[in-house]
Amino acid sequence: MNKTVTIELDTGTLSLELEPGHIPLQRLLGFAARVSSKRKFLLVSKVLGKHYPVTPKLMSWSYRALARTVLKSNIGKSSLWIGMAETATGLGYGVYEAACHAGATNALFMQTTRYHLEGIERLEFEEAHSHATDFFLYYPVQPDYRKQFLSAETLVLIDDEISTGKTFLRLIKAYQAVNTQLTKVFIVSLVNFAHPDDRAALEAQAGVAVEWICFRQGLLNFEDCANTALDNITVNVSGNGECKQQLLAWPGRLGIAEPICLSSDVIEELYQSGLNRESTDPRPLLVLGTGECNAPAYLLGRILENEGFKVKVQSTTRSPIHVGNDIALACQFEDNYNDNITNFIYNLKPEHYRDIILCHETPLVPALIDRLNTWHAISARFELQPQDNNHAKLHFFRP
Repeated sequence: MNKTVTIELDTGTLSLELEPGHIPLQRLLGFAARVSSKRKFLLVSKVLGKHYPVTPKLMSWSYRALARTVLKSNIGKSSLWIGMAETATGLGYGVYEAACHAGATNALFMQTTRYHLEGIERLEFEEAHSHATDFFLYYPVQPDYRKQFLSAETLVLIDDEISTGKTFLRLIKAYQAVNTQLTKVFIVSLVNFAHPDDRAALEAQAGVAVEWICFRQGLLNFEDCANTALDNITVNVSGNGECKQQLLAWPGRLGIAEPICLSSDVIEELYQSGLNRESTDPRPLLVLGTGECNAPAYLLGRILENEGFKVKVQSTTRSPIHVGNDIALACQFEDNYNDNITNFIYNLKPEHYRDIILCHETPLVPALIDRLNTWHAISARFELQPQDNNHAKLHFFRP
């Protein structure tokens, strides 16, 4: 029997008609109002590690559960796994990594991005409801990755939530124009509120087998109400169009063919940077990712958790969200990609953590230094090891 949940937001009324499921909705989702004229509500995931702090253990569980469900079906001889920027880049990588550990072979992971890389071919498409609509999916530069990209039998598309599926349809059609060998698509999400008519339209236009995988699903309806104070807010979310290649160390945008391994001495180096190994402070560590580069925060958080630390993982975002409902606090600061775009971190009280570790792929630009000083945090800069496609190092520094 379906269950209806109604949530009152400052921007309108959100109604969810939920199909039966094993996981209570309150364990998966909270809710908030978005500062956006295109979509005025936000599903705040409690397992994603983006707008809400989450333990690595819970994130790992969600990755394994989704990956195993995909692998119960035949994924063919080669597969392409895509995480959607920016919110689901970490989720996408995590599901891909879990699938590899569960036996998936000849699998390539990539993520969409909002950053420009000059001189590299790309597919372009839009996410019409987003605060920043332009997305790019770049062709891999490495020849064997590129070959797999252009010939994968199976496409696994991963996002945190689905409301219509129209963004995925645009991506599928763009991808089919360069890969005529595609035979199956998996659409994977934490929750799925696409209407049956939208699902049917996507399946018909895709012209290949489509399988939908999620934890909970149902129908969503939102009744907008006028909120002049919020409707009149404008936030810059568009980049300056400059090439960002020198700033982007995380390899997901150009292809990952096996799970990323952090160096074995990562904990020892973290101690040397100023993390107190003798501390009896009962508060957890917070490992923060940044924007599209949030997987390294999970990788470090998981290692720390396995070493016996209490850990929470979260990430900054460029998504403007109204404080209220499940968003208690909002902290804003300049981005670290030289775009002059406001970034946010939500529900963060620094005093709740014994230390904050800020993971990032860019050099230590002034915006990052400011954050590190404000939080007395430890910088963890991600670097892929030269001549090695899957071994990486974190460079730690506390100002």
